[in-house]
Amino acid sequence: MATSTPPAPGQETTAAAALPVIDDPSKVAPRDARELSKLFFDRLRVLEEGTPEYQYARNTLIEMNRSLVRFAAGRFRSRGAGGEMEDILQVGTIGLIKAIDRFDLSREVEFTSFAVPYIVGEIKRFFRDTTWAVHVPRRLQELRVDLARAKELLATRLDRDPGVREIAELLGLSEEEVVEGLVATNGYTAGSLDVPAGGEDRARGAGRTFADVIGQEDPDLEKVENLHALAPLLRRLDERDRLIVGMRFGGEMTQSQIGAELGVSQMHVSRLLNRIISQLREGMLVRE
Repeated sequence: MATSTPPAPGQETTAAAALPVIDDPSKVAPRDARELSKLFFDRLRVLEEGTPEYQYARNTLIEMNRSLVRFAAGRFRSRGAGGEMEDILQVGTIGLIKAIDRFDLSREVEFTSFAVPYIVGEIKRFFRDTTWAVHVPRRLQELRVDLARAKELLATRLDRDPGVREIAELLGLSEEEVVEGLVATNGYTAGSLDVPAGGEDRARGAGRTFADVIGQEDPDLEKVENLHALAPLLRRLDERDRLIVGMRFGGEMTQSQIGAELGVSQMHVSRLLNRIISQLREGMLVRE
């Protein structure tokens, strides 16, 4: 991550000259960061990309808003320990950078509301792409790599799949440790539910899959859960915002119809809805 450095003397543009020089943006309090971010975003949009002034403004925004990454990562603390938490913070920072590069002040949405979904999305993608299907102790996760290398080496040497005893001798482990490692390896990826089911169904040639014989989650249960979670968030909205939500999603009114009812333009209604939805979305993400 590049560090925030002020523009070199004599290189400031008129737009960048108004930016304060912040020696350590990471120490700016979150409340101050919100106000300063508006100033830096305002200048960022008129600066030429790639210039020292642009890099200073962008890097300062990143460092000032790292508290959002720590806030979002805290929700995943129970799923990442030690070095993995550092990985979570790094991928969360990637989400922060994406949010900064895509944010537009004209949307009239707070940057925090805009950025948190990006940060959380990157962290969730990290877990989806890198974690095991089931929890396995770290020593067994590391053993998986050694087992894979040993099996490949022995298969080449013996021209067949090696046995447990042969793998154990090569790695200097007991046969029990090798068996434990091989069983744990099955937790690295989840099996497909589309494979044929065993037992009597297979013998009869029924052609049923595991997905056919296990229960399914009722999609309406998630709707009920979301509605219960959304109710207190709606109560926190002011009276006008609740009215707008009710007209748009309860009465299924168009933005133009809502605007006519409130005596404002359709564009203003659109901005209000974007703000309200972003606020509700952030509240829903925080509860996960």
